[in-house]
Amino acid sequence: MDRHVEAFLEMLAAERGAARNTLLAYRADLALFAADGPPATADAARVARWIDGQADVAPRTLARRLSALRQFFRFLLNQGVRADDPTALIESPKLPRSLPKYLSESEVDALLAAARAREGLAGLIATAALEVLYATGLRVSEALSLPRTALSGTRPLIVIRGKGGKERLVPLSDAARDAAVALTAASPESRYLFPGRDPKKPMTRQGFALLLKRTALDAGLDPARVSPHVLRHAFASHMLARGADLRSLQTLLGHADIGTTEIYTHVLSERLRRMVEQHHPLAAPAPAC
Repeated sequence: MDRHVEAFLEMLAAERGAARNTLLAYRADLALFAADGPPATADAARVARWIDGQADVAPRTLARRLSALRQFFRFLLNQGVRADDPTALIESPKLPRSLPKYLSESEVDALLAAARAREGLAGLIATAALEVLYATGLRVSEALSLPRTALSGTRPLIVIRGKGGKERLVPLSDAARDAAVALTAASPESRYLFPGRDPKKPMTRQGFALLLKRTALDAGLDPARVSPHVLRHAFASHMLARGADLRSLQTLLGHADIGTTEIYTHVLSERLRRMVEQHHPLAAPAPAC
């Protein structure tokens, strides 16, 4: 691997706290680009040709690859390795704005009931996972990195270290705390709230997702519709539907940009429509004669 690429990836990990999956994706993207020659010396024409050659790639993948190149060349610019940024005039691909997939409140209730009905440690983990994710809207990486002591005691708020190492305070429900306490009592040897097969390590993302899908089957739901991120969407959508504002939700979710939180405005639109139907004088049915 090119030494400049290695230095760039090390910077992302050390200074920005980039997730492992992000680092792996960027490494692969820059390795693809390096197939045409040393990446650090590429000019704008070479970058443009490489981007044009990605016509068969999904828009989101292409956007990520372009983002990897942009950040790489800006890093070289800041380090004095280059005097220009060859991606400066390249436009990002337009991405379709898709609505988040989420569960209804009754479906979340069914999941919780199925988790509580499971026996043994798997049932305790499933219950704690659902209670914590639905009560807080945590990302799966944030949930899996929680130490076993994070939810102990009676503190109304917990500190979450999110993307880029940024910290935020998130309220915790009594039900989520009780489920966490029950889980830690059953796995006292683990350092993490959600223990893996090796108690010294947290549960893997794959194992965590598989447990939720098995719980979905027990609840009579399509397991393809249930994942940690779907529960994060459910948390956000249900909060907005019950009156939360976007700025507060942005803080709870740990979004750096309010624009990211605005994907949930479909819920606000539906709530406003119902409000108009209920309260606007012209929307009321005409009185009987």
